[in-house]
Amino acid sequence: MMLERLDAWRDTARRYALLPLRIFLGVTFIYAGLDKLTSDTFFTDSANGSLLQILHGAHDTAAIPAMVDLALKAPHGFGYAIALGEIAAGLGTLFGLLGRVAATGGALISLSLWLTVSWSSTPYYYGNDLAYLMAWLPLVLAGAPYLSLDALLVARRKGRGGGAAAGTEGAAVTSGAASGAPVPPSRPA
Repeated sequence: MMLERLDAWRDTARRYALLPLRIFLGVTFIYAGLDKLTSDTFFTDSANGSLLQILHGAHDTAAIPAMVDLALKAPHGFGYAIALGEIAAGLGTLFGLLGRVAATGGALISLSLWLTVSWSSTPYYYGNDLAYLMAWLPLVLAGAPYLSLDALLVARRKGRGGGAAAGTEGAAVTSGAASGAPVPPSRPA
């Protein structure tokens, strides 16, 4: 009896292991995007902390200076694209809507920031963009198979397909299988 409960707890822990990461990255990226859009200085051209100042400061130390040059051609458009991209990746990840697409967007934003703005951080682990990039990768691989809008949509499609209507657990298992995420075997409680 005790062993069965322990096995059930382990299965539940495995199933929801990525949920704290989804919540953290989702909230953080939503906040980062909103912070940029509401900043008094981010879109100004001369203030400390402005995007233009950050780009000029990163140009000579970036791994790929051409990326900074591209952003400098339209810095305000680039800033809005980054901010809106962060919000979209954050919302998609938090709510599990197009989970892999959202995580890929977050990973690409983190990769571009690592190769430009935080590339010169010494030692490398002082730069947070590399850590964010690595944090996005499990979500790129697994998606959001549990407690997500993706799982709900899969369950609804499955229910309309003529099969038995999937319950909450069925939605999670169905979504996990559809997303390619590993699905732990069910055990009787």
